[in-house]
Amino acid sequence: MDEKRTLLTHFLAALAYRTQKALRGAPPDFASFRAAPRVRTPHELIHHMDSVIGYSRTFFIGGSYHPPGLHDFGDAVAHFHETLADVARHIEIGTEFRNVTAEIILQGPFSDAMTHAGQLVILRRLAGSPVPPENFVFAAVSSGNLGPDQPLPARPDEDWPEKP
Repeated sequence: MDEKRTLLTHFLAALAYRTQKALRGAPPDFASFRAAPRVRTPHELIHHMDSVIGYSRTFFIGGSYHPPGLHDFGDAVAHFHETLADVARHIEIGTEFRNVTAEIILQGPFSDAMTHAGQLVILRRLAGSPVPPENFVFAAVSSGNLGPDQPLPARPDEDWPEKP
C-alpha cells in the first residue's frame, strides 16, 4: 500500500476509535437524545456517518449507497463499522479511485464523518454524561481494528473539570 492509502486506512481506524470513545459508557437512552429541535440524535448521526462513509465507497466501486434504516442503535453502530471495514478493504487491496484523489476522499466524506464523531462527544456532554478526555497521541489506534471493540484510552486525563 502506498503512503496515501496507509494514511487513509489509519484515518478510518481513528474514526472507529473516536466513535467508540464517544459511545462507550453512554446511558441507555443516549441513542434517542435530542439536544434541540432539528438537531440529529446520536442514532441519526450514526446513520448519517454510515451514509457518508458508504458514499465514499462509491468512489471505488461506483453505484450509490443508502444505509439500511436500522431501528436498533447497536445494530446501526455495528453496520457503520462494517461499512468502515469495507471501505478500508478497498483502499488496502488497491481498488482504483474513480474521478477523485486520496486528498478529496480525506477532505470530503472522511472528514465529514470525523466531524460527526465529535458531535457525538458534544451530545454526550449535553446529555449529562461527558466523555472522559485523553491524549490521543498515545491512543492505541490500529488500522487492523475498524470494529466496535476498541481499546480503552492509553493515557486518560486524570483531572477534567466536566467530570460528573
